[in-house]
Amino acid sequence: MELSRNIINGSETIFSSIEEQALAKFYKAFNSGNMQLMEQAWLTSDEASMDNPIGGIRRGWTQIAEGYKKIFGGKAKVVVEFYDYSIHKTEKMFFATGRERGHFKTTETEFPLAIRTTRIFIFSGDEWRQIHHHGSIDDPALLQNYQDAIKRS
Repeated sequence: MELSRNIINGSETIFSSIEEQALAKFYKAFNSGNMQLMEQAWLTSDEASMDNPIGGIRRGWTQIAEGYKKIFGGKAKVVVEFYDYSIHKTEKMFFATGRERGHFKTTETEFPLAIRTTRIFIFSGDEWRQIHHHGSIDDPALLQNYQDAIKRS
């Protein structure tokens, strides 16, 4: 395991590994608000799960997709990049754990984001698909600010 010095935000065209390519697909979908690409990045079954301080626990692709549709269709723009991460893999699974930084912006407010995150992918068919995401915000004031802003957006 080696800590990566790369930053992934979805704009990449050259990758160090197929695992980084799978991560970049997710970040491209998220940062561009592309629901079709997001569906391609996730395992779209009841096995998928997500746990974060904004959406709570979501189980199954249907619940996860509802959360992304709300973000993509809302008045807020949320953009993040993944950095300071490591990738751990087996033949049929890998997880990436690291940090996200970015920003939350509406016409009324804007503030930076700092999130600890883990993303788990499994090899399904002929590609890596995300099966789980966990995100945490360490700073209590930032967490409260983000939760309040999401409720208003």
